[in-house]
Amino acid sequence: MDERHANILKASSTEISRLQLLSVFFEEETLYKIFLRSQVIHQMFENNEDIDIDKLEIFHIQFTASLIELLRKIKKSNEKNVSLIYDEITLNKELIEKMGSSVFNEKNFNLDKQQQSLKINQSLRKLFRVLSEDTEEFPFSKNINSFGSRYAGDFYFDITADQLGVLIDFDPKDMYMGSHASIQKKLMGQLCKYDFKTAFYCGLKSGRLMVEVYKFVEQERYFLFLPSRNLFLFCELAELDGIDFNNNQSEKGRIIQELSYKNDTLTSSAAALKSYIPAEIILLLKENYSKISDINFLDHLNNYDVQANILKAMLKTDLF
Repeated sequence: MDERHANILKASSTEISRLQLLSVFFEEETLYKIFLRSQVIHQMFENNEDIDIDKLEIFHIQFTASLIELLRKIKKSNEKNVSLIYDEITLNKELIEKMGSSVFNEKNFNLDKQQQSLKINQSLRKLFRVLSEDTEEFPFSKNINSFGSRYAGDFYFDITADQLGVLIDFDPKDMYMGSHASIQKKLMGQLCKYDFKTAFYCGLKSGRLMVEVYKFVEQERYFLFLPSRNLFLFCELAELDGIDFNNNQSEKGRIIQELSYKNDTLTSSAAALKSYIPAEIILLLKENYSKISDINFLDHLNNYDVQANILKAMLKTDLF
């Protein structure tokens, strides 16, 4: 074997090794078949010195070199897009960490709901006594408004000004109105009947106004407390269409959940995008494989300039 023959075989082995690495990276079946077929072609020249070695060099110039360049261009484009995805994932993680540090968790919220319910029930009992005895005593428990101030931003549901207007509308004739609070007469009657046993149901907010909704423990009836006016009224949940009352997760908690889900989706997308090959290029690979698998491939090698030019043309497109 002369030196030129040996050098062409060595260069061929190098090209095939590069093609192998790319076929492993992209995990595309047709590309792997092209790699295997290229090995067969190389082996044929290595085992038979009577075959014109120049044809092996032409084969790599026309097919392998252009294909490798094309695949590298795809790989570089994919890596750039994947990098942008990971940048977004990183930003989302940073936002999740910042929001997570300021969110009151559901455990604290649920514990404090129980305390707030006790405060309201005690305040209503005292309000009943104040109204019955017609005194000026302040009926509300200490720090009764701190619950809303603490949790409204994260856990209260948003409602419109119109919805709020409907909720707090009342006829003065139906009300007990003292110096410190106002409550519907029928509501006070029901509270007395059920021994002031109620539980916090949900919080609502419209702008800066906050409303707390409570449920009678022993029946499906609700009433609201408007802290800014110390107002108690029956509340119909049907007037709050569009609110999922089963979702007690905080607003920030929901955003964190959405960002976490988005990051999972982005991570999956990045993994798929990393080795993505456009459909038109896969079709081209299949055409190339079909040609180099032809039993008479070497006899017609010099007639495949057109196909090689297609590969080179793909390198100049704006596809990536």
